[in-house]
Amino acid sequence: MTKNFRGLYAITPDTADTDGLLAKTRAILEGGAAIVQYRNKSSDAALRRTQAEGLLALCREQGALLLINDDVELAREIGADGVHVGRDDAGIADARRVLGADAIVGVSCYDQITLAETAVAAGASYVAFGAVFASSVKPEAIRAPLTLFHEAKRLKVPSVAIGGIGPANAQQVVDAGADAISLISALYDAADPKAVARELAALYR
Repeated sequence: MTKNFRGLYAITPDTADTDGLLAKTRAILEGGAAIVQYRNKSSDAALRRTQAEGLLALCREQGALLLINDDVELAREIGADGVHVGRDDAGIADARRVLGADAIVGVSCYDQITLAETAVAAGASYVAFGAVFASSVKPEAIRAPLTLFHEAKRLKVPSVAIGGIGPANAQQVVDAGADAISLISALYDAADPKAVARELAALYR
């Protein structure tokens, strides 16, 4: 399933406004996003289920992938394409056990190629590095050099860049070899999310 794992990767912001979230995500998908990650740290399970199901319907309609951040059970319950886990989240093996061999399991590797090597050996579908630039969402995040994306080519899985990416600097990340660029604020806070998505998705065409 990761054969075509490439392009614009949208990550949702924490919000209780389900209608607004879905409307913006629809615009971002129509602009060309290939992957959406539902990320909401709310403890409201019913809200998270409702939002995830709405996002899955949009992704199916637009031919995009939906991943769930750090919630293997939610991914299983709604039939999402997979999950994204961090260093402190549920392990790759647990995700595979629950979701099966065909699920996408992405792993945050921060600024460390050694973490990526370990993740791939454990069965990760893709590896994510970041923050590649200063991030307003996670200002304390470790900075990851762009050279990691060239280095990661030998791992034979897609690499994803995250952190501080926007229209002004995205080309640098694409040129460095990232298979996908992930954004939150630059998409969801934009006055015209569809236009920004179209501009960024075009970097991979």
